[in-house]
Amino acid sequence: MSNNNGNVLVALLAGVAIGAGIGILFAPDKGSKTREKIKDGYDDVKDNLLHKLQKASKGIKDKFSHAKYDLEETYEDLVSNMNHKSEDVISFLETKLADLKEQNAKLQN
Repeated sequence: MSNNNGNVLVALLAGVAIGAGIGILFAPDKGSKTREKIKDGYDDVKDNLLHKLQKASKGIKDKFSHAKYDLEETYEDLVSNMNHKSEDVISFLETKLADLKEQNAKLQN
């Protein structure tokens, strides 16, 4: 969910909660019933927000665990590739050294 959609959702939930609270306060019920309705409404909003927070937290944790796995895999590929390249360089240098030794032997004669 993009940041803009998240802001709209929070504003919508806040508007619903405020509207419900005002509607309950102006309802012709006894004070104890009104307080109970307000408490129930508050509990519902709190539970809903906690659920959304837990869902978002789980999503973030999942994304970071995938990113960690991808980073480890990339590192292992890089190390493997570097090992292969270093072996190629060593082989090339050994060949050049052998050529230089051969040329030096010819010059010595």
